[in-house]
Amino acid sequence: MSPGMDQQQCIIDTQHITTHTMGRGDLGRGEGEKKLRYMLKDGSCPVVFHQSPGQWSFFLADIFTTLVELRWRVMLLIFCLSYILSWLFFSVLYFLIAYVHKDLEDHDTAPCVANVRSFTSAFLYSMSTQATIGYGFRVMTENCMVAIVVVTIQALMSCFIDTVVIGITVAKMACASKRAQTVGFSSSAVVNARNGALCLVWRIADFRRNHILEGTARAQLVRPTKHPSGMISVTYQDLDIQSRHLILATPASIVHKLEPGSPLYSLGPDSLAEEDFDLVVSFTYTGDSTGILHQTRTSYSPADIRWGQRFQDMVQVGRRHYKVDYALFHQTTWVQTPMVSAQESDRGRPPTTESIVQSQQPFVRSSRKFRRSLADVSEEVVQEAWL
Repeated sequence: MSPGMDQQQCIIDTQHITTHTMGRGDLGRGEGEKKLRYMLKDGSCPVVFHQSPGQWSFFLADIFTTLVELRWRVMLLIFCLSYILSWLFFSVLYFLIAYVHKDLEDHDTAPCVANVRSFTSAFLYSMSTQATIGYGFRVMTENCMVAIVVVTIQALMSCFIDTVVIGITVAKMACASKRAQTVGFSSSAVVNARNGALCLVWRIADFRRNHILEGTARAQLVRPTKHPSGMISVTYQDLDIQSRHLILATPASIVHKLEPGSPLYSLGPDSLAEEDFDLVVSFTYTGDSTGILHQTRTSYSPADIRWGQRFQDMVQVGRRHYKVDYALFHQTTWVQTPMVSAQESDRGRPPTTESIVQSQQPFVRSSRKFRRSLADVSEEVVQEAWL
């Protein structure tokens, strides 16, 4: 990296030969420094591989997936070159056959390929054969068996190239990432009180008319940690989600309750801003039109979490339809919320009947066990006295 660039690359130890370069920024918390983002807002991970084992062998072993993942301009260039190079290769073969058979010198002899007297005519004949546009002035004769074999091989090669080109084009057009762009998350997440408990909420919606019938939501807290030795370790922790399976006929809110066991339980609005983590959220579903498995994902940094706010209502009930205003999809509004962590809020909250019952359950079970043991001892004493 050039010294003039104001960015720094962080190396992650993966216990392999592979070295990952992750994004821009630094894990330091100095003023004016950017924090490392594990995943960008568009769902892409800023990871670059260096000295990976095998290098190009992995890409060549799965050449179909490699071609599907290429950019359109690169893929079209490769397809054009595959046709042109195959035309040139077989035109060289036809030219050599004509040269060996002396069709270039003696025009009176019966040629292997009629009217192929130069390399240009051999190229035109090769293109006509592979494109199957029909023979006219130049045509194959039965005088040379070698030329007939070459034509047969070229015809088979043409079918193979056409199959690969059509298959990759269809697979690329039906790529899951294109469908995933029509399913979006809200630009921010909010923290507010629901049913007396603080909850972390974010939105998801399907912007197409043929809505997704069912999908599964998931959230994971990714926290990169820089050790004094310079090594960076990344920890992952799943978040419990209420109503994990969703139907996206209308925009849905995904809720994570800030309760004991949650990594955000002890964080308040002030301490949250000082944290360094990425909340990676995803939604996995099957497309109703293609039957292909898709996944949409994004991430929220602590700066993207708005404390004491809620999302504005989008759905209105009409006479015959439910009306959804997507202009309010990212809009939030302030709502009365305790400006302390969920842990501090639970400390100052009087115990509920449910919590009292749960706290008394261990004592009830222990008293029952004591009564059973006491009854067993009494029965044994009675038996010994009788004996």
